[in-house]
Amino acid sequence: MNSTLASLLPFIIGSAVVPLQIIVVTLLLTSERRGPLKAIAFVLGMTVARLAQGVLFGWVLTGGSGDPTDADSAGVVKAVALMVLGILLLITAVKKWAKEPDPDAPPPKWLAMIDGLTPVRALLVGAGFVLIAPKLWVFILGAISTIGEAQLGRQESTQTFLLFVLLAQSLLLIPIAIRLLIPQRAKSLLASLADWMKRYNDPIVIAISLIFGALFLYQGVSAFL
Repeated sequence: MNSTLASLLPFIIGSAVVPLQIIVVTLLLTSERRGPLKAIAFVLGMTVARLAQGVLFGWVLTGGSGDPTDADSAGVVKAVALMVLGILLLITAVKKWAKEPDPDAPPPKWLAMIDGLTPVRALLVGAGFVLIAPKLWVFILGAISTIGEAQLGRQESTQTFLLFVLLAQSLLLIPIAIRLLIPQRAKSLLASLADWMKRYNDPIVIAISLIFGALFLYQGVSAFL
């Protein structure tokens, strides 16, 4: 499993460092009414959506058997996913630099209505956040293809995928844990973090998109050489 996790690392990091999802969680955590509960519901919604994607794509890639029928085909899917993701990230960097809107970003009203969300709506927003973002779909497809290529078997493949989901959301779980453990100190800290990320969102997105876009494109192209 260790070698598979190493192969999954780009997809884990790429999924974890999306600035907008971190901003949403920190804003939810600083909400006056049931902030931690709404943040947990948001992450739970993301988790449910990713698990549904895992079941769907896992079934398609393995034919429902739990073991890939063709490791080479899974490797091709992974390579194509990396190339597509690399291109999408580089396009995102260019668009951010040119001040064009990000097609993966949810409508601006999402951020405006965060404070008024109920836990149920936060759960739905979390699921929708995953389902409307093309890059997040490519991340999940690349991760499942990597697991399929490793031919780990049904049980270990499932465990590896669940670990991927956990690590992909680790940067969201950490502030939730901080908010629950030290609520008074955490609130001002998280508010400052949210303000800082909103202020520097564009430079952060450009840097992340350039670095990972170039890396993923190189890895995808290299697989065919």
